[in-house]
Amino acid sequence: MRRLPTYLASFMFGASFAAAAAAQTNVPGDPYAGDPVGIVADPCPVHSKPANGQSWQMWNLHMLTRDHGQLCRYRAQNAAQRDPVRVVFMGDSITDNWIGADPALFTSGLLDRGISGQTTSQMLLRFRQDVIALRPQAVHIMAGTNDIAGNTGAATIDTVRGHIETMAELAHAHGIKVILASIPPAAAFPWNPDKRPAPQIMSLNAWLRDYAKAHGYTYVDYHMAMTTRDGGMRPGLATDGVHPTPAGYAIMRPLAIAAIAQTLGNAR
Repeated sequence: MRRLPTYLASFMFGASFAAAAAAQTNVPGDPYAGDPVGIVADPCPVHSKPANGQSWQMWNLHMLTRDHGQLCRYRAQNAAQRDPVRVVFMGDSITDNWIGADPALFTSGLLDRGISGQTTSQMLLRFRQDVIALRPQAVHIMAGTNDIAGNTGAATIDTVRGHIETMAELAHAHGIKVILASIPPAAAFPWNPDKRPAPQIMSLNAWLRDYAKAHGYTYVDYHMAMTTRDGGMRPGLATDGVHPTPAGYAIMRPLAIAAIAQTLGNAR
């Protein structure tokens, strides 16, 4: 029988099982056996992201069990941030990839804090560290793609909405203005091909628009600018029907700048 890594045993079976597993140290093939646990000064050991395969699966499982929100991703960058922050872009891979496609956008106080694959529950976990602690004037929240894809399992639409509401409420409570972005269009997810996401994306976007209006937040509609009639991404605007190409981000850029100007009352 294959022995469970210590960190996985702790996650699945609790303290008593983990204590027994911990006695079996230096488990062969477990590169995470020596990672810190509990309340420590530095919870972020460095593990490079491996290529696809069994090593990647183990790394991903480690992320989901030991750093579910991936607070370690931007920890060092946040600590080193000294200049005033105008806008933090909170999101998933669509935000994460944006800085690579258009690095010039993320200057003059605009910070990219996207993490590939994340759902709204994970973003909420890191919202205090990656947004509030940076004291920005505004936050740009674009979330929901991976909830619809089921990246962290099943959830109700009310749960997903609640995560977004809580992020907006936390921002408002700390004097941070809120920009809510539509989910960009997608007719299918390559990593979960059984899903047909277009109707759920359009429904969640309608709620985001109404919620923003009711609370005085800015709503920025990337979906309308990029969609086909059936709710998919227009040809040439995404690499896989989901993730924008440079041409896709070129459409999003002026919409983001206009939303920031509307929210903060000044243009770039």
